[in-house]
Amino acid sequence: MEVQQFYYDNKIVKKFLYACIVFGVVGMSVGLLIATMYLFPNLTDGISWLSYGRLRPLHTNAVIFAFVGNAIFAGVYYSLQRLLKARMYSDFLSNVNFWGWQLIIVAAAISLPLGYTSSKEYAELEWPIDIAIAIIWVAFGVNMIGTILKRRERHMYVAIWFYLATFVTVAVLHIFNSLSIPVSGMKSYSVYAGVQDALVQWWYGHNAVAFFLTTPFLGLMYYFVPKAANRPVYSYKLSIIHFWSLIFIYIWAGPHHLLYSALPDWAQNLGVAFSIMLLAPSWGGMINGLLTLRGSWDKVRTDPVLKFFVVAITGYGMATFEGPMLSLKNVNSIAHFTDWIVAHVHVGALAWNGFLTFGMIYWLIPRMTKTSLYSIKLANFHFWIGTLGIILYALPMYVAGFAQASMWKQFNPDGTLVYGNFLETVHAIMPMYWMRAIGGTLFIIGLFVLVYNIIMTIRQGQAIKDELAEAPALQKISKRRLKGEKFHPWLERKPIQLTILATIAILIGGIIQIVPTIMVKSNIPTISSVKPYTPLELEGRDLYIREGCVGCHSQMIRPFRSEVERYGEYSKSGEYVYDHPFLWGSKRTGPDLMRIGGKYSDNWHFNHMWDPQSTSAGSIMPGYKWLFDNEKMDYSDTQKKMEVMVQLGVPYTDEDIANALKSIDEQSAKIEANLHNDPDFVKSYEDSKKAAIARGEEFVPMKEREITALIAYLQRLGTDIKIKHTTTDNDNSK
Repeated sequence: MEVQQFYYDNKIVKKFLYACIVFGVVGMSVGLLIATMYLFPNLTDGISWLSYGRLRPLHTNAVIFAFVGNAIFAGVYYSLQRLLKARMYSDFLSNVNFWGWQLIIVAAAISLPLGYTSSKEYAELEWPIDIAIAIIWVAFGVNMIGTILKRRERHMYVAIWFYLATFVTVAVLHIFNSLSIPVSGMKSYSVYAGVQDALVQWWYGHNAVAFFLTTPFLGLMYYFVPKAANRPVYSYKLSIIHFWSLIFIYIWAGPHHLLYSALPDWAQNLGVAFSIMLLAPSWGGMINGLLTLRGSWDKVRTDPVLKFFVVAITGYGMATFEGPMLSLKNVNSIAHFTDWIVAHVHVGALAWNGFLTFGMIYWLIPRMTKTSLYSIKLANFHFWIGTLGIILYALPMYVAGFAQASMWKQFNPDGTLVYGNFLETVHAIMPMYWMRAIGGTLFIIGLFVLVYNIIMTIRQGQAIKDELAEAPALQKISKRRLKGEKFHPWLERKPIQLTILATIAILIGGIIQIVPTIMVKSNIPTISSVKPYTPLELEGRDLYIREGCVGCHSQMIRPFRSEVERYGEYSKSGEYVYDHPFLWGSKRTGPDLMRIGGKYSDNWHFNHMWDPQSTSAGSIMPGYKWLFDNEKMDYSDTQKKMEVMVQLGVPYTDEDIANALKSIDEQSAKIEANLHNDPDFVKSYEDSKKAAIARGEEFVPMKEREITALIAYLQRLGTDIKIKHTTTDNDNSK
């Protein structure tokens, strides 16, 4: 038998590991900054690119795609080569994958703070970057599949099944959710509207968690946990059941993010049913991981790598128990829109993704540098301070979530809300926000300890070089099943067939859920009084999206007595038919805005956006002073935006488009006239006009500034159907 020599590519693993650590520091530091903004809302007062609304998507993208993404690539490139006994198919594609991914991350870090966003959760990046993601992801997939095809190991280990399912599913999710029509170089509108957009987004959003934050990490678990424990996987049969049931069921569960919304009931109930079923395969994976450590518990007590792995797998089990529980309608009615969801997400992110990544780094770096870890004590310190950080982060958010849900729903004997002012809820949970910031600080301290420990380990070790290996060439074997060979062992040596079956498994749920909602118009009844946005309101809506307002405010009133009393008539699916994209939101740091239109004067909105505390004492909403700058609002793309909307089915006429600028001038002039009803505005306006003239600058009338367009949009919200405003003090501040 011929034995072949070859080299494992360790340099590409090194690059991804280093990028993972760097972006972990960056992403988590941004997270701590925005957590601090809850305590000091005017911390970055007047600096648009450092505002909460723009930094929040930067934090989520940096942690998910930069920190976790680079960890996935590092782990896959290391384990895949060794499981297949082959160097990666193409060094060129490996480097395209690395440098392309880092450029995408840099593009996100620049564009999101500048306000270029689609507003879709975990998919905020605009269309040119979306295309780049697809290209780089395909390069990764081609490299992986090419390596599988030239492998020297006949059977594909369980980790590789998860890697293949990850590649296929993420590609499908990303492409279909990102479908949009460009308006300009960094602006586009989703091809889906309202309810359809919400369903597609959460089909993506839920399964981005499933197939980017879960399945690749399960693959890493199946490789690194047995390696670190020096034990075989507990159950091969359980891994088969775990894999196929997980990828088939997970794809159906997205609608549980939209319970009690305007989504059709059949889609909601389908999501609930499959979410409950998801508990079994999820816990099957957790059990398989933990029981792999049987007989190694003495080692767990002394080995920090195994400590990280144990807490990671336990965190996975907790998060995947909580997910199905949150999909129950009676539980979801309590948790949704509250900080409970923040706690749930961070148990998964910090424990499952974070700790598994840390354990992998501590295991990989010493082996690649051919030395021992610089300090076991520091690694243990990192473990304990990180664990404490997770606890101090999550527990207060659970308490805050319960407090919010309870206070929002309480009624007096006379039928009025006990806490009619939304700010009463905010004030009650401020201690929890302090504790969260402390917990986040502890977690980041642990990360800095890792950075120091890894740097010192690298310094005392050898330079990371490609590793010499040898293995016999793969002998040809019949493509048919061998006598006595069962189906799955046969499938494990057939990568193309396995990939096709995995693709079919993940497509079934998506097709059954999404196609009827998009194709069957009767699923979304129209309302004759609902009209398209005026040109000024359309521009104001884009400003609302740019500033990330959807991150704190929902536009979805659920059919609960408490919400109808607080916000007004519950939301109807037909109200969103012209919303590209939908803006239902996923958390209420501030109250719902679905019926805010006409409830307050233009002056109130003007003052509120300049200084929220002036209209709502104790508000934790930051000011948006750059909207008031002495600069003209850019309406050069307005007509192009309307033309794109026509392509998407919005009934603008040729006359509407031709008269867009005239319409903007007329509507904005009315808003400016309304603002002059406030003597304080008149005085400030005249003073600023005189100051501009004195400086020799052109003075821009208020009607031509961005704040006017935003006010127009806010005053439009919910006014297409007749409603009775509630009597509660429902100010739209956080």
